[in-house]
Amino acid sequence: MKTAIYYNNNDIRIEERPKPEIKNGEILVKVRASGICGTDLMEWYRIKKAPRVLGHEIAGDIVASGSDKYSIGQRVFVSHHVPCNGCKYCLAGNHTACETLHKGNYDPGGFSEFVRIPEINVENGTYVLPDDISYEEGTMIEPLACVLRAQRIIGVSKGQTVLVMGSGISGLLNIKVAKLKNTKVVATDINDYRLNMAKECGADEVFNANEELDIKADRIIMCTGAMPAFEAAFRHIDKKGIIMLFAIPNRNLPIPVEDFWRNELSIVSSYGAAPVDLEEALELISDGRIDVKDMITHRLKLEDIQKGFKIAGEAKDSLKVVLTA
Repeated sequence: MKTAIYYNNNDIRIEERPKPEIKNGEILVKVRASGICGTDLMEWYRIKKAPRVLGHEIAGDIVASGSDKYSIGQRVFVSHHVPCNGCKYCLAGNHTACETLHKGNYDPGGFSEFVRIPEINVENGTYVLPDDISYEEGTMIEPLACVLRAQRIIGVSKGQTVLVMGSGISGLLNIKVAKLKNTKVVATDINDYRLNMAKECGADEVFNANEELDIKADRIIMCTGAMPAFEAAFRHIDKKGIIMLFAIPNRNLPIPVEDFWRNELSIVSSYGAAPVDLEEALELISDGRIDVKDMITHRLKLEDIQKGFKIAGEAKDSLKVVLTA
């Protein structure tokens, strides 16, 4: 089978590998669509484990099954990170702190023709796609679930002012989810295309990130790793406010500790998604409350993954790049 082997952002090679063989309890999925995630582009992070097959936003067809739970022909979305549901973190409802979740993955990765789904992923992370969700829309379940978890952590709710810094795919999803909760949403970016998309996705106000804002926000969601954005966030967070790290800077971040102490500010982070978030994301897409079709801007074949990384990395007029079968 064809696989895309990542060496660095500018060196992704299509190579032949044997099709994985499944064991009892496992399934083999023919990948029909696989999204390029912003974290796939984090070369400083990814290159440490190169060469490897990336890709964790997949949807496809079951073509072989060793499971009593799923059968050949079913259309599925599969989560790459799944909890054990038995450790102290899982039992306390903190599934994304589970060591099993952090270590799990597909074999070999979503940027390939086929993936073997381990038994634990079959049991705790495989979801049958309803007929009204396409494969491409299925690749958006995991990104949306991550957003749902982040906003759940910081308690985004009616009447708040939410500042979304960075209007790429995660920023736009955060805008859509925050608007479902009847908040006022302000969005920033340095890209005019993305600012226009932020407006279309429901942002009440949009600003170029190079402008100085006259705003105080109850919640700030960082969807960019740009250091100036973090510095701006410290200026615009209101008393008792919370800054959510949905993206991280590539170097240490100086924090104005006295301001945080006096104004009772908080910085929190969110990693991945729990099963409850994945289930909610699937439901929101299925019933049309969150439309993700308008965010898929580019569709390419697996063989064109290098072009896809270039498009996603340049971020000129792209949001989600999906590799299709």
